[in-house]
Amino acid sequence: MSEVVRLYQYKSLLSSRKAVSARDLMAATEVSRATLNRDLAKLRDQLHVPLLFNRDLGGYTLEAGHTDSELPGLWFNQEEILALVTIQQLLEQLEPGLLGSKLKPLQSRLGLLMDKNGLASQDVAQRIRIVHAGKRMVQTRSFEAVAAATMVRKRLKVWHLNRQNGITTERELSPQRLVHYRDNWYLDAWCHLRDDVRSFSIDAISKLEVLEAAAKEVTTKNIDQALGTGYGIFNGASQAWAKLRFTPERARWVAGETWHPLQESAVEADGSYLLSFPYADDRELLGDIMRFGSDVQVLAPPALRSKVQKSFLEAAARYVG
Repeated sequence: MSEVVRLYQYKSLLSSRKAVSARDLMAATEVSRATLNRDLAKLRDQLHVPLLFNRDLGGYTLEAGHTDSELPGLWFNQEEILALVTIQQLLEQLEPGLLGSKLKPLQSRLGLLMDKNGLASQDVAQRIRIVHAGKRMVQTRSFEAVAAATMVRKRLKVWHLNRQNGITTERELSPQRLVHYRDNWYLDAWCHLRDDVRSFSIDAISKLEVLEAAAKEVTTKNIDQALGTGYGIFNGASQAWAKLRFTPERARWVAGETWHPLQESAVEADGSYLLSFPYADDRELLGDIMRFGSDVQVLAPPALRSKVQKSFLEAAARYVG
């Protein structure tokens, strides 16, 4: 039992009885007398719980007139409570199926704290809205298993679908980090099949097993070097720089966007917006360029310009006749 859980247990017992003996406290939390003494000292001296020992009752009590307000570790003012509830609502709306059940205890406790501070907890969900676009469904068990293996540093055996060729491949992975990108979850991992770092869509994993073998450790620097500084989620070292020109009308939006950490930009005399950035794989980039239609023009490189032109012509051809 963790220290935080023990402190909650002590406070609960002390609030529910006139007095609680040391023996009962040790039995409830399964700790030694030395640990109990340290915990009670922390409750009294650091968390300022008005704890007293009543010789007549033969146990520990809370000071007369004390009201059971906040639990240890959750003593917050109104601004802090609102910030926590906001974060909790963001997480719940971000992935309700993945985290909802795990957040219920926290949600209930924060609701009580809000009520005690005169805040309307029932209104929070109505004040926060997250709009998803292009979100793919992830199996709860798959996400939890991947997250657990990543945190406890265990290897995974996965069956992963490559959407480009339609082939599912069995792989052994050493998970390194979880990535949430454009409403979808990815896993950066060392792939023992390819003997290199790769990024995998968690929703494309049809089956997985958490193995007992320890995960191979890869430094963050090496992961970043392996995945490169290219555009978007596709990995690889940058091979070219894209140079785009946006119309003055579209520039009002695009000028405030970050397309790449290394991007360069400039505004022309007529208000057009020039944007340049490195990329390694143009699959995602093509779609992002085409969604701006006639409001964008690819200036360089020639290969990217040609692909975008071809894609627009093929799209236009579908509307002929």
